[in-house]
Amino acid sequence: MKRIITADVQNQSGVLNRITGMLHKRQFNIDSITVGKSERPGISKMTFVVEISDDQKLEQLTKQLNKQIDVLKVKDITDKAIVARELALIKVGGNAQQQAEIQGVINPFRASVIDVSKDSLTIQVTGKTDKIEALIALLRPYGIKELARTGMTAFLRGNQPQEVTEINSHLV
Repeated sequence: MKRIITADVQNQSGVLNRITGMLHKRQFNIDSITVGKSERPGISKMTFVVEISDDQKLEQLTKQLNKQIDVLKVKDITDKAIVARELALIKVGGNAQQQAEIQGVINPFRASVIDVSKDSLTIQVTGKTDKIEALIALLRPYGIKELARTGMTAFLRGNQPQEVTEINSHLV
């Protein structure tokens, strides 16, 4: 089953490489990973979507993340109320007539055209993964020329108690 794990980490060179290397070594399959600066200086937030077969493997993953010196806090937020989004840029082919059709297809998804050329459109869409997948499926008949996705980024909704699997509270 897919698990959504967040980690607060030191914003230093090599942290991402060490963590992904550890995941690879332990044979965890990463569906997506996003990393970016957080609200705290010097701290970045990582969001992993990882395929994990059972609770024992989940415990192994969190323990291994805990051992990483640059990891400050780890949370499994899969079963919590979360805010989660992904971004996709989709370049599709199309002449002037098809471009009008495509506009009609993307409107219900609140997607927007961010670049137009005589033979293609570039579309930006944000939302949950299933929304992104649905739009991609509808655009395939027009010919997807290029596709780039960020992967999921997420955190807890509102002021939920921090009872989720918090690990390694040696925050700086």
